Formats: sequence, C-alpha cells, structure tokens
Amino acid sequence: MSGYTQNITGDQEVYHIYIKGECVYHSLNEAEFKQTWVQLKGLVGLMKTDYAEKDISYEKVAAGIGGVGIGTLTWKEPEGGDSY
Repeated sequence: MSGYTQNITGDQEVYHIYIKGECVYHSLNEAEFKQTWVQLKGLVGLMKTDYAEKDISYEKVAAGIGGVGIGTLTWKEPEGGDSY
C-alpha cells in the first residue's frame, strides 16, 4: 500500500480502546491513541448518547506481546521439484 507504514516488529506498545467492554479501536500507536482518546471523551461529553465517560476504557499492551512482530517475511520456494 503506497504511503502506509505499519510497525510489525512488536517493539512498541499498542493501545486498545473499549466502550462498554467492546473494542472500538485496536492496535493504536501512542500518538493515535492520544488523539482518539481526547476525541472520544469530548464526544461523550458533548453529545446526547447512551454512553457516559465511565463507559470508555483502554488497555495498553506491552511491546512483544502476542507472538507477532516478525519484522519482515520472505517466502521461499519449497525444496524439490514441481508437485504436478
């Protein structure tokens, strides 16, 4: 994807944001989290919704959790001849 960079090395914390226990934003980096968190808290305070500020929570997931983050992936041809 042109112009899109995603850290897949697993060396940064990520954030998940929940409303009433349901994940509504996942795998945000710190900058994305801060911006989204402020916006959500502001919206809940301004708009008439079924949600209160106490319904919004987040989880900070430490770097390297989940067994992902391989950095790069290289596909190699299997050894041997063609299978057909």
